[in-house]
Amino acid sequence: MMTSRERVRKALNFEKPDRVPIDLGAMRASGIASSAYARLKQRLGVNTPTKVADAMQILAEIEPEMLERLHVDVVALDVGTAAWQLADASQGVPKRLFDGTEVRFPPRTNIAEDGDGGWLLRDAAGRPFARMPAGGFYFDFLQPTMAGRIDPDAFRPAETVSDEELDAVGKLARHLHENTDKAVLGWGAALSLVGLSSLLADNITQGALDTWLTMLVTEKETAHEMMGRYVDSVIARLKLYHQAVGDRCLAWGIGSDDAGTQRSELLAPELYGEMIQPHYRRLCDWVHANTSWKTFLHSCGCVHGYVEHWIDAGVDILNPVQISAARMDPEGLMKEFGGRIVFWGGGCDTQKVLPLGSPEEVRRHVRDNLGAFAAGKGGYVFTQVHNIQPNVPAENIEAMLAAAYEFGSG
Repeated sequence: MMTSRERVRKALNFEKPDRVPIDLGAMRASGIASSAYARLKQRLGVNTPTKVADAMQILAEIEPEMLERLHVDVVALDVGTAAWQLADASQGVPKRLFDGTEVRFPPRTNIAEDGDGGWLLRDAAGRPFARMPAGGFYFDFLQPTMAGRIDPDAFRPAETVSDEELDAVGKLARHLHENTDKAVLGWGAALSLVGLSSLLADNITQGALDTWLTMLVTEKETAHEMMGRYVDSVIARLKLYHQAVGDRCLAWGIGSDDAGTQRSELLAPELYGEMIQPHYRRLCDWVHANTSWKTFLHSCGCVHGYVEHWIDAGVDILNPVQISAARMDPEGLMKEFGGRIVFWGGGCDTQKVLPLGSPEEVRRHVRDNLGAFAAGKGGYVFTQVHNIQPNVPAENIEAMLAAAYEFGSG
């Protein structure tokens, strides 16, 4: 029987593992809301404090006992929360969510009430930057997304990492590698080229997605220069992370770029190939030349028209594989791209089937998806399409993961 690390490595190398690897919570789009996780733990008889790994989305950290109970093969190494992942839950900020779930937020999390029963998430200076309405499930940024201006000269992305963060990242990598048999997925300093305008919030009138997308057509030279500056900064930071982590990670998240809608690509694939692909290619080339990591890209929605560009750029892994979006059905994706890019996701639809179906419907759905994605030799890691929301029944979550283990072993 393979270890989890061996199992994932084979899948990423398009070799057939003993069963399909399973991911739950190894990155911020394969996670589970803390409320749903607490109910799942209660159902399975696990009585431990629930740590919040992501304060914005209120996603849970998956404890070692639950990783084993659910046959999960991958663990997270998120540079932004590495110190918290190493810490005991008692060091966190206790909070009762609107549905009554008791959780522990990361230390120094600053949450205040807004006067209408909602919560404000505040930065280190006490300034609110996100809000959750009364009865809400997660925080939304306060800044608008559109109708801002962009000053290209003001875009100066960070090129270094604090010694404190690097020390925590290195300690966590060693801990996960030496004390578990799990595959480690690293995440930090990822590109977001389609949504680059969101990174300019401190330098521009907040909210300039429409302006940025227009620049990709009307000011191409300037846009390329800005994205080149961005890639330079990411490579500079990845050098430092690689010094701290080394080969203890099997893959690293190099992009989080939601470039698709429910019905189509956000950008014309030809424009994407012209403007965005070259910058991913330069980053992937650096990763492959200087590390042993596989490159991991997250992009929601209908992204069918970009997949060939990502393959050409050197992207090894695609997530979340939103099978409910147009032209994203498992059979079609495998027929066109199987064996050339690893699909990490697509195991269970989280829009309708997981929250609204019966456990038996969830089980059949997972079986059918595994039948398509796992039909070849490797090249697939099971997880649901994006995060499990707070109102999903615990019995459906249990049914999904049990089915992934059962039918992935065939």
